[in-house]
Amino acid sequence: MSIKDTKAEISTITYDRDKIEEKAASIYEAIVIMGKRAEQINAELRAELHSKLDEFAVHNSTLEEVFENREQIEISKHYEKLPKPTSIAIREWLDDEIYYRKTDEQN
Repeated sequence: MSIKDTKAEISTITYDRDKIEEKAASIYEAIVIMGKRAEQINAELRAELHSKLDEFAVHNSTLEEVFENREQIEISKHYEKLPKPTSIAIREWLDDEIYYRKTDEQN
């Protein structure tokens, strides 16, 4: 599923702690897993946004030459309307779309 097509909440909502905790050993482990996934999503979105905005960049301009580009503003607004990476990670966790594994502990 694409990050842009997610059914994650845009606003803040309360989640059932038991549903989050049932897939991990503890609530803290679940939060760590979702946090790491949120960081991955954030990095993907940031890279995608910067690559799109770089198309409009003028690299040898002065401050006086910079002007507002309508397409650039629309792209930025589109990304601002997307759900937050944390909300996307929580939705993926609840829908069993996150793969995680524990590394072997050495004695």
